[in-house]
Amino acid sequence: MTRRTKPNGAGMGAVLFLVATLLFAAGASRLSLGVASAVAAEDTQPAPPHATAEMPDGGALFEALRAREARIVEQEQALEDRAKAIRNAEENLRAQLAELQAAESRLAATLTQTESAAENDLIRLTTVFEHMKPPQAAKLFSTMETEFAAGFIARLNPQFAGEVMAQLDPTLAYGISAVLAGRHARTPRD
Repeated sequence: MTRRTKPNGAGMGAVLFLVATLLFAAGASRLSLGVASAVAAEDTQPAPPHATAEMPDGGALFEALRAREARIVEQEQALEDRAKAIRNAEENLRAQLAELQAAESRLAATLTQTESAAENDLIRLTTVFEHMKPPQAAKLFSTMETEFAAGFIARLNPQFAGEVMAQLDPTLAYGISAVLAGRHARTPRD
């Protein structure tokens, strides 16, 4: 009995080689078709813009930047000038305000002095009237205007004022009494 032996891998290797060759041929044909269509499509597309399209001139750009910087410097200077003017105006206003406050203080002192001098004069004059005899004072009060006389009568010692009023003409005494009574009529009660 003789056995026939086949080599184990020899027939299989040839089949595999044949399949690989067919696959390679199919891939190559597909690749060549894709390349051909890509080349055909490339011919129909417009050319891309050149990377060296017109760029602004470096010198012109530099000049534009320099001009802009000059404008900015000019604006900064104008703002600085305005700030300086505002600071000067504020200083002038402070000085004027200090002068006004000093003038106001002087005026208040003068008014206080004037008021106290006027009050001192009224006190002195009232004292003079009180040292007169009632008939002499009444004669003097009868020559005064009613409101003015009422002001002094109000300042006199009440007993002396009563004696003077008794010596006055009844019409004048009534007028002085009416002025004295109505002095505080308009003052709020509550």
